[in-house]
Amino acid sequence: MNGRGGVRCTNKYLNAFVKLMPMVTNLASTDSITNEFVAELRDASIQQDPLRFRFNLKRLGSAMAVEVGKSLAFKPTSVETPLGSATVNRLAAQPVLATILRAGLHMHQGVANVFDRAEQAFVSACRKYVDEAHSAFEIGIDSVSAPPLEGKVLIVSDPMLATGASLAQVLTALFASYGVPSTVHVLAAIASRQGVNHLQRQHPEARVWVAAIDEKLNDKGYIIPGLGDAGDLAFGSKLLACQASSKYCCGSLVRWLNSW
Repeated sequence: MNGRGGVRCTNKYLNAFVKLMPMVTNLASTDSITNEFVAELRDASIQQDPLRFRFNLKRLGSAMAVEVGKSLAFKPTSVETPLGSATVNRLAAQPVLATILRAGLHMHQGVANVFDRAEQAFVSACRKYVDEAHSAFEIGIDSVSAPPLEGKVLIVSDPMLATGASLAQVLTALFASYGVPSTVHVLAAIASRQGVNHLQRQHPEARVWVAAIDEKLNDKGYIIPGLGDAGDLAFGSKLLACQASSKYCCGSLVRWLNSW
């Protein structure tokens, strides 16, 4: 604690004072419409429709973005209407939105539909399995595209917060290369208790918003009961590209996004 009612972070790249607030918000414990979206995302029969799955990720992202928006800074702004002027509280500053390819794209798009003037960042990260049984893996970060983050609000979307290892490494890489945000919000559709705890240990400054928290991980690092592989359900099955040549890894998608 400090004299101003804040908590001093000890993260290597973020040593700053943050406002004292609940650092994990589990929307499953509230009467939130997000529960409807999560129910459909989990449902094995509804998952057979990839279009519906992607749609649910997108609208979950939008609903969670509205919840995050309640914690951001606003300022009074005058707006001219056809009949006069009105004072409206508007965002004091636009956040930066980030996601991890490929599974995060549709949830990220839902967030971007709410914060439609925000700059955006994309990170290519994946598990590199080190055994044939896929029971052991390392995290590989192939490519990053981001605007300056120094002093800004960063909102990161990742549908599945399983072990928390990839997200923790992604945040560390972003802070080291693109600057330290003033505030970090992490959005996940489903998280494991272990993943939330790991992220909090590595990045205590991050406020975590989850639509549901499950208690278990299996021996392959998947959340139980979870919902399965969000990327495969949204886009179809994939070759384990991170074990193949990096030429075919999802970093090429980052480069393609940069060309837009």
